[in-house]
Amino acid sequence: MRKKTVRRAEPDSTSIQTSQSREFEIPHDLPDVPVMPETLLRLELEAQERCVDLRGMSELILGDLGATVQILRLSALECGDTDHQPTRIEDCISDLGLSACLEAVSAQPVARDDRYNAIAETWAHSREIAHYSRLAAEDTPDVNPDEAYLVGMLHAIGSLPHVLGWFGSQSKSIDTASAGLQLARQWSLPQFAVEYFREIQIDASFTPWSEIVHQAHRSANGSSQRCPLEHRSRPQLYRAV
Repeated sequence: MRKKTVRRAEPDSTSIQTSQSREFEIPHDLPDVPVMPETLLRLELEAQERCVDLRGMSELILGDLGATVQILRLSALECGDTDHQPTRIEDCISDLGLSACLEAVSAQPVARDDRYNAIAETWAHSREIAHYSRLAAEDTPDVNPDEAYLVGMLHAIGSLPHVLGWFGSQSKSIDTASAGLQLARQWSLPQFAVEYFREIQIDASFTPWSEIVHQAHRSANGSSQRCPLEHRSRPQLYRAV
């Protein structure tokens, strides 16, 4: 049985100290997050139907890390008020409109260059952890499975600077947990995603998200890639199992 230390912390605290790597301040003028070509093709085909299936469109977006981030970023930008910002992709599409959503996800397709394999692996890992996070939430009282899915999907955003090469060689030294928290705040992602990254920074649990994502990694252990967030940012979780 895994031993876990739980420490009380203020959920709204913005002062978080990291000791595993130096802090890197991520700039605000970041590029669009790319979307897999097959996702774009399927979205375009879906949009050409006489009657658009909103659930089908949402599932396509939720199966792609880049598409999910792009829609949530656009929704936050258009909404402005984080208290009333929709967190369901279906609601985001309804509020933003189909054309605006398609424009957002089409802004930066994944190029088939030397980074393609690493991007594809990260996207597949995010999708897998999202799937198992939803399953874990279904067995956890008072936890929304759809929110758990999004936390699992977004848990890898801290790897984006390195995977996408946003800052050249400097990207390799960026702590994934710190980067994830910065990006979640900058992009005004749903509060439950911010809470997840805050928790793994301070090794505390005042919400179920870090435990659910950890369970998802355990469930995906046989097929999932090695996740730097789980194995490097919180190594204390793996000392005694």
